[in-house]
Amino acid sequence: MLVVSNNSPLRYLVLLDCVHLLPALFARVTLPMEVQAELQHYRTPAVVRTWIAHPPVWLDRRQVSGILEADLLPLDSGEQEAILLAQELQAHLVLLDDREARKDG
Repeated sequence: MLVVSNNSPLRYLVLLDCVHLLPALFARVTLPMEVQAELQHYRTPAVVRTWIAHPPVWLDRRQVSGILEADLLPLDSGEQEAILLAQELQAHLVLLDDREARKDG
């Protein structure tokens, strides 16, 4: 199963010390480079920055090459890229916490 994640699900699972659940549920999780950048932001909790600095082997990072559609403009850049990457890769699942990002198109 191909899974793409936005930053919040990863951030909170790391903070709750539950990130080990992801590889138990999915063999691999993919995230766009913008999400990686958000996880490295200086305002991100140190434990999360440390985790993404040494990502686990089950975490793939990819550059998005798709074109941003107008309906994604209200979302932040990490959510935009997560959705675009999921579309590019034809992912089975996208991990998002934002209600606007989860709306059915």
